[in-house]
Amino acid sequence: MYTRSALVLALVLLPSLVSKEALAQPVQPPATTQPAVAVKPDGPAPTPQSPAHIQAAQSEARKLSDAFVAVADKVGSAVVQIEVTARDESADQVSRFFGRNGEGPIARGTGSGVIFTADGAILTNNHVIDNALTINVRLRDGRYLPARLIGRDPATDLAVIKIDAPNVTAAKFGDSDQARVGEWVVAIGSPFGLTYSVTAGVLSAKGRGGIGMNAIEDYLQTDASINPGNSGGPLCDLDGRVLGINTMIVGRGSGIGFAVPSNMAKRVAEQLVKNGRVQRAWIGVGIQDITPELGAAMKVEARSGALINQVSDGGPGQKANLKPGDVIASVGGRPVHDSHELIREVMTHEVGDTVALEIVREGKKYGSSAILAARPEAQAAPLPVQQQNVPQAGLGFSVRDLSADQARELNLPQKQLPIVTSIVPGSAADRAGVKVGDVIVEADGKVEPTPHELQEAAKDGAVILRLRRRDAAFYAALKK
Repeated sequence: MYTRSALVLALVLLPSLVSKEALAQPVQPPATTQPAVAVKPDGPAPTPQSPAHIQAAQSEARKLSDAFVAVADKVGSAVVQIEVTARDESADQVSRFFGRNGEGPIARGTGSGVIFTADGAILTNNHVIDNALTINVRLRDGRYLPARLIGRDPATDLAVIKIDAPNVTAAKFGDSDQARVGEWVVAIGSPFGLTYSVTAGVLSAKGRGGIGMNAIEDYLQTDASINPGNSGGPLCDLDGRVLGINTMIVGRGSGIGFAVPSNMAKRVAEQLVKNGRVQRAWIGVGIQDITPELGAAMKVEARSGALINQVSDGGPGQKANLKPGDVIASVGGRPVHDSHELIREVMTHEVGDTVALEIVREGKKYGSSAILAARPEAQAAPLPVQQQNVPQAGLGFSVRDLSADQARELNLPQKQLPIVTSIVPGSAADRAGVKVGDVIVEADGKVEPTPHELQEAAKDGAVILRLRRRDAAFYAALKK
């Protein structure tokens, strides 16, 4: 439920305001007829040491800084922190013995997400919510809300969750195909649980694949700092449009991060919202790259297309008369240079589309066409949060009377104050930050309530509690 990454800082190096030679000279009074930094139109250009040059550099630096601020302001309210609970399968046997209701100890994790519809649909990574028992979302305005899983696509490591919240701001997708390598990008997320962190870098590369983390890989690469907890957050251009969904890093501190491009992410998100699942176009052939050695042996140029090594029975490729040894050189009029590009081009089409193919067979070019079918993919298994998607009764916590010994230890009155004994993960109490061992010293204004008085106060599904935790006290608002 976490990811992995690094950061590049852009430094504007300003020259020294005064040279060593200038320090050795007496200070000359400024001319009275014009400003000291004025330069005649037909005079010499400002030197790297001149005040005019310094002012120009500072102006450009401020423009870049203002651009980053504008992106943060524009996209920030659409970025959320996602908090999940899951069963901790790595816990030792002692921990398991003390697990809740035999379910084992609970692990917690955080990730990021971006709101992309006005009714609260959030795009994130599948690995952020994988195996989740509960999913909760913290908005920039401080709201903390439960979320339900709409659908997930492990092949691209994407998922859509949804909150019921009015007045949410949705981010806009950009066109990742038009993004330029070398342009500035901004990443926003919650690395290491640090909510709403903004980092900047450049788009380092496009079309990265073959990493082996997911079934479908077509990543944007960036050197903007991405760390565990950034997963699912947006990678934006300087116009505040989402170019990608941050997904993973290659080693901490390496400065190499990857994001699912927005064009792919948008298609997946829209299908998940509409159908709860994803269908991808498929041509029905096995393919591989043409290496220089294969190209020399088969008398074709390396990177001249994707080499077919298998044709699926009854698939679109077989119906289009494709054969092992053929090279697919273009799809829909767009050249492809390797297997990665072929997969990307096919998946830009819809299931049922007819696409033109250019085939190279034994050195000769042929034209063909294929009616694309749905890619055979196993459906994602239901997560615990889906299997137990039943409204939680009550506010999600239980209490018992505080013992006399505990009251003395906490320096509390010798009364039947309620002490919290269990918390349901993802419940109203859990979202409000109530923990096992908290002592309730006030409920809806009733000071030192008995457990019965607490129950009466919470009857309407909402209660304001003042709790004592060790030597500290705090308020918590619970609402079912």
